[in-house]
Amino acid sequence: MKKHVLRLLRRGFAACGIGPMVLAVLYLILDHQGVLQTLTVDQVTTGIFSLTTLAFIAGGMNAIYQIERLPLMAAISIHGGVLYVTYLATYLLNDWLEWGPLPVLVFTGIFVGGYLLIWAVIWSIIKKNTERINELMMKKRQTPAE
Repeated sequence: MKKHVLRLLRRGFAACGIGPMVLAVLYLILDHQGVLQTLTVDQVTTGIFSLTTLAFIAGGMNAIYQIERLPLMAAISIHGGVLYVTYLATYLLNDWLEWGPLPVLVFTGIFVGGYLLIWAVIWSIIKKNTERINELMMKKRQTPAE
């Protein structure tokens, strides 16, 4: 268990520096689009802290796939659930999403759709690579030994 916690912390700390960079790029884009006028100190610090936390959690949660005893569907569910709650909290905390059932429902639909799309891409890549490796192994078995 200690190994998994250390892996989570290592990955989380490696990723948490990305959060403020993403926030800075987001603020620059919003400023250049004329959407963002002036930010208060509270908005900037809330953004920095929340995106640093989000990046830490998102980076660290990938360690869940290293737990051998955990079935893949359980790992995906835990990973997706934690990311959903973290992203939703970050969006609400920064006022990037209005409070209310409809905005949260739309956010949920977009999140679930995006999460499933990403997993579909990952699954297809893994399947393609596995098939390629299996073909190479079959060719290797069929080749007579010299």
